[in-house]
Amino acid sequence: MDIFSRREFLERSAILSAAAAAVGTGAATAADTRPVAAAGRADKLRVAVVGVHGRGMSHVSGFAAKNNCEVTVVCDCDEAVIGRAMKQIEGAQGKAPRFEKDIRKVVADKDIDIVSIATPNHWHALMAVWAMENGKDVYCEKPATHNVREGAIMTAAARKYKKICQVGTQSRSNTGMREAIAYVRGGKIGKVDLAVGLCYKTRKSIGDTGLRTGDQKPPATMDYDLWTGPAALVMPRRNNPNDKYGPVHYNWHWLWNYGNGDLGNQGVHEMDKARWGLGKTTMPSSAFSLGGRFGYVDDGETANTQLCVFDYGPEKMVFEVRGLDTKDHKGVKVGNIWVGTDGYVVSPNYTSAVAYDKAGKEVAKFSGGGDQLHFDNFVKAVRSRKVEDLNCDIADGHLSASLCHLANISLRLGTEAPLSKAAAVSDSKTVNEFAARMLDHLKDNKVDVEGTKAKFGPVLAVDPKTETFTNLAGDQKAKAAALLFREYRKGFELKDVV
Repeated sequence: MDIFSRREFLERSAILSAAAAAVGTGAATAADTRPVAAAGRADKLRVAVVGVHGRGMSHVSGFAAKNNCEVTVVCDCDEAVIGRAMKQIEGAQGKAPRFEKDIRKVVADKDIDIVSIATPNHWHALMAVWAMENGKDVYCEKPATHNVREGAIMTAAARKYKKICQVGTQSRSNTGMREAIAYVRGGKIGKVDLAVGLCYKTRKSIGDTGLRTGDQKPPATMDYDLWTGPAALVMPRRNNPNDKYGPVHYNWHWLWNYGNGDLGNQGVHEMDKARWGLGKTTMPSSAFSLGGRFGYVDDGETANTQLCVFDYGPEKMVFEVRGLDTKDHKGVKVGNIWVGTDGYVVSPNYTSAVAYDKAGKEVAKFSGGGDQLHFDNFVKAVRSRKVEDLNCDIADGHLSASLCHLANISLRLGTEAPLSKAAAVSDSKTVNEFAARMLDHLKDNKVDVEGTKAKFGPVLAVDPKTETFTNLAGDQKAKAAALLFREYRKGFELKDVV
């Protein structure tokens, strides 16, 4: 299988090794929380924050009493998790917001200007489209979508209804990252033809309900039918008694019905930065992935170990997920590397990066930023009504999320073979080097790479214009098409926006 089909970058192995060792050298600065100056519309903006158990608390902080915004509504289908948000908002604004369980009441409320979405992935697109149809601007947490087709629908809705829709990949607004990307794209390290994304976050077992007896039930405080929304209605199967998140919250990430694995959780940040650094504004021409769930047996379905390759012609992207313990990169496990003919740039977080020449000598450093800047940027665009003011418009969020989806589709269509086959998965030295490092990592975690099977996906040829696959046939083509979209539950359908 030839993924790269090109010259190997001279001394690429040496450069990548030096880059890997350097990932931990940058340091983030304190957040810059200065409010933006409101342009155009100057009245108070009324915000509804939807989903406040996790990331939604950052949305609360981003809007409450900031930039002449007021959080007037908190929406969550589990009333047990809202206390922290209600208290924080009341402290910031002097009065408590209204609580609603049902998003449909929120989008129908004419007194709301902005809907800020921090729910599980399977709800993002439907909530965003409902909100924009009802005249609201939208801030949507990453990943923008649960599947590829949803992104095109969200983008069409934003344009049709002339709404501002920002996706929460906040690196796009951080000064350190913006300067680093400008450096990469400005020819400072020569011609850049390889972007690397790393997502090394330890993920423990979520429990195996097959090993226990008793019902798995959602919390009594939760409207589980509403939480499920457009997904298939099934009872939770992830009630590890030692799990602080309980049977529903957070561990949905590892089930296809709701989440997209760590590619769509943490990984989409690094996927977005990798694509941004290459300056790519379309789908890749092909995508490939291999991996699986190793080290334990549990109710999780998504991969905890995954290698992904994306082809943009002369430029390529390689992405790694590791969910088992790893000591690589001196404890810095999440970041990016861009490799050029004259050097490389390493980013170990959302706000900083370091540039090196090809001999490994540091030549530039970048730092600065914080969460608040992305919310500020969104509010600025809401007031100006200019999509071009957004640092991550829904069109960009769609493309970056779709890279995660394409890799996952390849994996899910894959055939099983011994993990050891990964050692020679490609005609490219670079890809094989990443695969070899993955195998060494699994061996360090006592995974038998000879006796354990992984999924090896097909190389999916992508038509960037139609965002469909062009090299599949028969049953495989039908399965792939089904994974590009999904079947939506009655009452929660997402329809095309013309």
